[in-house]
Amino acid sequence: MGGKALTMGKRALVLFAHGARDPRWAEPFQRLQALVQTQSPDLTVALAFLELMSPRLPALAAELIAAGSTDVTVVPVFLGQGGHVMRDLPVIVDELKLNYPDVSFKIAGAVGEDAEVLNAMAQYCLSALG
Repeated sequence: MGGKALTMGKRALVLFAHGARDPRWAEPFQRLQALVQTQSPDLTVALAFLELMSPRLPALAAELIAAGSTDVTVVPVFLGQGGHVMRDLPVIVDELKLNYPDVSFKIAGAVGEDAEVLNAMAQYCLSALG
């Protein structure tokens, strides 16, 4: 889980990213995980990847459930609702639901589809003008 121990608790928030061959690619997602965890210390906040990096979502879900999580929300930290979010993620979560029928799984929309996130990105882009 990105080097962090699992926090015992019933609710878990999983930040779901694509993954890459270069381990440095994960650094902003790890910082996001730390920020969210700091802002909600009673919640288990974890980072999972679709491919190329570990942990993958099924393995992470097994860890979270073994640690007592019964309510798992997956937030795709993707800019848009592309194929991975629309097709791949639901298949993974459907399999998790079959394997863990007593656990509630929810998929949030892609982070980049949120108006507040887009506004923050627009402000950042405009600030690049100096």
